[in-house]
Amino acid sequence: MNKKLLSPLIILFIFALDRISKYFVLKFISRDSFSVCGFLNFSYVENTGVAFGMFQNANSFFIVLTIILLVAIMFFRRKFEPYGLLVTIGIAMIVGGALGNLYDRIVYGYVIDFVDLSFFPAVFNVADSSISFGAILVALKMHRTPKVVSDK
Repeated sequence: MNKKLLSPLIILFIFALDRISKYFVLKFISRDSFSVCGFLNFSYVENTGVAFGMFQNANSFFIVLTIILLVAIMFFRRKFEPYGLLVTIGIAMIVGGALGNLYDRIVYGYVIDFVDLSFFPAVFNVADSSISFGAILVALKMHRTPKVVSDK
């Protein structure tokens, strides 16, 4: 696969998966909650804050902050290339997830969360998972990759 297409494809895939999952939540779950299996529930939540319900009712702030961070990531993306494929994938996952939640904030005024694990303290969505896993990939790879010192 062409390396230049990888990031846009991952971003598009994550964004589409997030939108499709939220479409089904809005269409079939609505305000109800149901158990999928013992530890997995689908519970509709309108989140006006960020992770774990922090900073509620700061939607405009998070729209602006997300746009600034996305522009910064796109501006500095070349700086991440020396860290390799896993960092590229991780950053694409972060961007795809951020775009999914940004869409919700702009269109609905809140983020739609629905994945409710009985052993986890917060309800989340596909975009949140993508952002979290992407950040873990980036952190692990950048932590383990030695910095190259330039002779210049």
